[in-house]
Amino acid sequence: MNRADRLTALLDMLGTHGSVDVGQVMAELHVSAATARRDLDTLAEQQLLTRTRGGAVGADTVAYDLPLRYAASGRIGAKRTIAARASAMVPVNSSVGLCGGTTSTEVARALAARADIAAPSPTPNLTVVTNAINIAAQLAVRPQIKVVVTGGVVQPRSYELVGPYSDLVLGRLTIDYAFVGVDGIDPHLGASVHNEEEAAVNSLMASRARHAVAIADSSKIGVRAFAAVDAAFGTVITDSSISPSAREEFESVGIGVVVAD
Repeated sequence: MNRADRLTALLDMLGTHGSVDVGQVMAELHVSAATARRDLDTLAEQQLLTRTRGGAVGADTVAYDLPLRYAASGRIGAKRTIAARASAMVPVNSSVGLCGGTTSTEVARALAARADIAAPSPTPNLTVVTNAINIAAQLAVRPQIKVVVTGGVVQPRSYELVGPYSDLVLGRLTIDYAFVGVDGIDPHLGASVHNEEEAAVNSLMASRARHAVAIADSSKIGVRAFAAVDAAFGTVITDSSISPSAREEFESVGIGVVVAD
């Protein structure tokens, strides 16, 4: 296992257990005590964990709690793969819009874990605009990420801010990339979500971006939810379970499909 894979595995361990010790890292990753300590120190320097005597605790352990639907979310492997691919699209010094949702939350994690974004700099290495308070809390502790939060009323189901105050902020911004999680996306009817207020914010976020990207695991492909997201997505990032025919259908109407694997 190379170093990048070890660091990712370490973050996954912290996400699962909340804390780890050196012995646990040695056993699970098959490394020496010195390597385990160096890896923990590296992640601590990036403010992705907090070192303790003999181990570490996750930086996000007390930062926020997700609603039950986040904690119980399925297809987490696919969502993390999609998130990693989305993160790889973003150059340093870009601005990124993130709406709420489980996959968007994973994109935030992937961006925060990047060494080039966490590198010391006199100015932020990334600007994130979000209407999700859980994402804002997750990224606020990263000094190299500038976080801009829209106004609005909190949706307790999703931790998203919705309503006219969100419109006032988003209407004054332009961003490079918008990654919008959806509950369904159809090549002909477009993207959709279950809540009409969330759909309105998602639409505006996408419209303010140079690159509007829908992020949806393959279970959302071909699905139609209640409220349409009125935006022209140039790209969909999904997982490798998308069928060849579905991919061809998206591409036939000019929507690029990026398969994360």
